[in-house]
Amino acid sequence: MTLDDLKTGQKGVVLRINATGPFKKRLLEMGFVAGAEVEVIKYAPLKDPVEYLVKGYHVSLRHEEAATIEVEPFSK
Repeated sequence: MTLDDLKTGQKGVVLRINATGPFKKRLLEMGFVAGAEVEVIKYAPLKDPVEYLVKGYHVSLRHEEAATIEVEPFSK
């Protein structure tokens, strides 16, 4: 499952980033590292971008960017 599959209010744990080069480095610098907890805060009015909470910071990503981040959702 990827980060863009999660719905508003859902949480997950980052497993891996399937990106390369400067974009992967940027995601890592923003806190999307293996084991980090991520929560979907809200979708923009047109559903893109999406606001996430990771390591105490609010980060907005487009769906195509979020699709490169593999997560495991928290079970309820």
